[in-house]
Amino acid sequence: MTEAILEADLPIIDPHHHLWDLRPMMPMFPEPHHRFIETLVPVAHYTFDQFNAEVSGSGHNVIGTVFMECGAFYNGAYGDALKPVGEVEYVNGVAAQSASGLYGDARLCAGIVGLADLMLGAKAGEVLDALKAAAPSRFKGIRHQGAWDADPEVLGPPFHAPPELYRDATFREGFAELGRRGMTFDAWILEPQIGDVIDLARAFPDTPICLDHCGTPLGNASYSGKLEERFPIWREAIMELGKCENVMVKLGGLAMHNCDLPPEGPAAGWTSEKLAPLWKPYIETCIEAFGTNRAMFESNYPVDRWGASYSVLWNTFKRITADASDDEKAALYAGNAKGFYGLEDLLA
Repeated sequence: MTEAILEADLPIIDPHHHLWDLRPMMPMFPEPHHRFIETLVPVAHYTFDQFNAEVSGSGHNVIGTVFMECGAFYNGAYGDALKPVGEVEYVNGVAAQSASGLYGDARLCAGIVGLADLMLGAKAGEVLDALKAAAPSRFKGIRHQGAWDADPEVLGPPFHAPPELYRDATFREGFAELGRRGMTFDAWILEPQIGDVIDLARAFPDTPICLDHCGTPLGNASYSGKLEERFPIWREAIMELGKCENVMVKLGGLAMHNCDLPPEGPAAGWTSEKLAPLWKPYIETCIEAFGTNRAMFESNYPVDRWGASYSVLWNTFKRITADASDDEKAALYAGNAKGFYGLEDLLA
């Protein structure tokens, strides 16, 4: 989908994207026609060249990005606990490639969010230290996803987080290691689980937490047709989480197939004019709850390719914030991401 770029000069830091090569993993997935797999097959190989082309060809002023862990490029030779270090090593190399300036002005993967299994308890600290050593200036923190639903069709086969993971005592023992190191935590859960993040944030008020994907409203599988019915439930939870001063929210992820916003995909070809009314109630509620200083727009690419091209996705956000002030836009599109992930030196 090609359309005129809105506010083309507005600086953007994309604080949430992935790089992966799923091709070696595809045989483990059941039935290729599963709707979740349909979102991945077109982008089973998505590394530096693909993402750099997306960014540089978008027409938007993306000045830097933050990589988000996705279970890719693990190094099994390091053992189960330390194998995620391989992902950070790979991404740090990609970041160095981008920082050379030979591939465009944007600094891809200026920040890196990896994974340490917090169910290791206090021993997770050793993994955090190894991740930091793998990318001393770029590694910022971790995401340990806790997405779960009683209906397995909501998520699909790749996700196996146990229920109420963020409330588990051993998990929290590991989580405490983040605070000791001044590292960030990204929380990915589903809308019915927002209460778990509230409880975690209250238990660790000094640890910076970012809620991914507006808390992932659900409109697929057993939630099909229930977005309007569940909106007040989601809104109440978001407003309560917004009271936790140590929590920020990422504005995006709404083009995931789980949300059904839009229902067709992948790369359905929707325009920003058509997408903006679908996403606006969620984006505006999050900004109301967290304010313009604790929210940041994200692409969640390539996952959100399900419903929007990279150019259209950012145009959609810009339509929603058309009436915001220049200072508010500067914070929402770049400043808050720079501050949360400590990118001031890397993206001066």
